[in-house]
Amino acid sequence: MDKVKVAATQMACSNNTNANMANAEELICTAAEKGAKIILIQELFESQYFCMDQKEELFELAKPMQNHPTIQKMSKLAKRLKVVLPVSFFEKANRAYFNSIAVIDADGSIMGVYRKSHIPDGPGYQEKFYFNPGNTGFKVWNTTYAKIGVGICWDQWFPEAARSMVLQGAEILLYPTAIGGEPETDGFDSSDMWQRAMIGHSAQNQVPVIASNRIGTEQGIDNSNYFYGRSFITNHVGDKIAEADRETQQVLIGELDLKEAETLRNVWGIFRDRRPDLYSTLMSVDG
Repeated sequence: MDKVKVAATQMACSNNTNANMANAEELICTAAEKGAKIILIQELFESQYFCMDQKEELFELAKPMQNHPTIQKMSKLAKRLKVVLPVSFFEKANRAYFNSIAVIDADGSIMGVYRKSHIPDGPGYQEKFYFNPGNTGFKVWNTTYAKIGVGICWDQWFPEAARSMVLQGAEILLYPTAIGGEPETDGFDSSDMWQRAMIGHSAQNQVPVIASNRIGTEQGIDNSNYFYGRSFITNHVGDKIAEADRETQQVLIGELDLKEAETLRNVWGIFRDRRPDLYSTLMSVDG
């Protein structure tokens, strides 16, 4: 397919899973009505962002991928609307817990899972308490409409992850996200830097990027945080072709020219001129 319409959604989340699910489904349907074939929902949309707190009872939110009720519902919705849905969920796998994405193709088939590789740990984002580091590696999915690579939130800050997915053939990079305030750094706003990091992936790899963030202030058990939205879509040269505001529930639509992107990658020479033989320091922690 030479051209494809895509969507990024953003919404506020409550502790009512059914309400969050209904809202997400409504946004997906709206995106499909506008012609979107690949639709991105934000990270961990089933609930509030529970990683603000370290509470053992919150592990009860996790469920196995097999017969997961949200994934099953989204599979049926994807099939009915003929759309591709990467679905974020809190995964329980025996004694391990992962921040995961189930990739659902346009026929409703569940193509597999990606588990978040980079796990943050800081005020307001205490994910290491809940999640094991992902063990799937970076993956690319040959969906009905495009080859897609999916990273999850903190993954988006690592150029190695983006390049790995594009080297495997990804034509679009998608990043479901939950990011906002820095509770111990009063007044610091990372939203511009957050966008620039992913725009860099787009320009460096000549691929479009889709980022979906949440909005609103959420009160946890002991802590609270706000999320700054600004979900966006770029084309393959890093231009923002759609951007949401900080406070409004929105569905963003963008049309991507995958053929034009492939032509640019071929003639620009980034992948021709790479020197993997010189990058061995990237394989070490301390350089």
